Amino acid sequence: MRLRLAGEQVVQRLRQSPAVGLVGPRQCGKTTLARSMGGLYYDLEQESERLRLDIEWSSVVDAPSLVVFDEAQSWPELFPRLRGVIDADRKRDGRFLLLGSVSPTLMTHVADSLAGRLSLIELTPFLLPEIQSSVDDPSGIEPLALDRLWVCGGYPDGGVLGTPSFPRWQTDYLELLTQRDLPNWGLPARPQTTTRLLKMLAAVHGQNWNASQLGQSLGLDYKTVNSYLDFLVGAFLIRRLQPYQANIGKRLVKSPKVYWRDSGLLHALLNISDPKSLRSQPWVGASWEGFVVEQILSYLKTEGRSFDAFFFRTSDQHEIDLVLEQAGVRTAIEIKLTSSPSLIDFSRLSKSAEMIGAKRRILISRTPDVVRGDGVLSCDLLTAIRELS
Repeated sequence: MRLRLAGEQVVQRLRQSPAVGLVGPRQCGKTTLARSMGGLYYDLEQESERLRLDIEWSSVVDAPSLVVFDEAQSWPELFPRLRGVIDADRKRDGRFLLLGSVSPTLMTHVADSLAGRLSLIELTPFLLPEIQSSVDDPSGIEPLALDRLWVCGGYPDGGVLGTPSFPRWQTDYLELLTQRDLPNWGLPARPQTTTRLLKMLAAVHGQNWNASQLGQSLGLDYKTVNSYLDFLVGAFLIRRLQPYQANIGKRLVKSPKVYWRDSGLLHALLNISDPKSLRSQPWVGASWEGFVVEQILSYLKTEGRSFDAFFFRTSDQHEIDLVLEQAGVRTAIEIKLTSSPSLIDFSRLSKSAEMIGAKRRILISRTPDVVRGDGVLSCDLLTAIRELS
């Protein structure tokens, strides 16, 4: 089993809380991680498993080992029952691990029944530090491994580990989501409408959100489109990056940017099948930008870091791809799909960073060289991730 960084956080939280919720998209590795921790296991999507749990309930809740409830949102009755069990012995930690496939329904039940009793952790598809090329040399990533993660995305069965399943796996995955999972989780759109929306979101990946424009294409009003986007964000499919707001005497872009969180799903929707075809696309820079943004933010969250993330753009085209606020430190990050960043790139980053008072500046590219200065860093993605954590 590949090392999952979130596993350390799960173990730590189980020592501090009676229950932990591990949420994330289907097929990202939640079940594999949970079962590696041992204990009792119940798949609550299966009617037979729900019946077995109901019959064995009294012995299960008194078990000395960890109890894992997979697809917990499939059995809403579980949540109030767990609340009573936990409240009966609040000093006992590490009892229950609940897995949820990004269902907003699950979050509702948690908020209603287990508030203050359960600690939530998000598991993403594979991140760059989790696919390090060599145990003996953890300082670097082979370019081929990095490209495979970028092209195929991080889902374990989607090709990142070397299996020839991309993009067929991603296409099948998206079809299952639109036909079954998203409607079951409460998305009111018809599957055909959802499919069209997902393709449109792929076309505007890395762009500023315009609900009215997409709504016209779908025959929906902008409020409905916004509600659908809220759902997809809550389902961990889409990341909505908010604009940085500051009083700098310039007109600022105020609409958020939208990104597909998994680059493999994005590329499957855009009919990309290999690195060569990806590099020939006019939007390849936006794909790389979204990939880097997601890797950084997901890693920081996996590590339990506290941060706020934004982008910055003025009406006269001063721009910063990612602005991070961490413990009072503001970092301006520029993302370039090049192996030879230029002095012009640094100059533009520095000028925009000065506008928002960002003393720390990082230029991320495909360069093999790491160059440091006073508050300035030019490096590859893996080095940047480690620097920020």
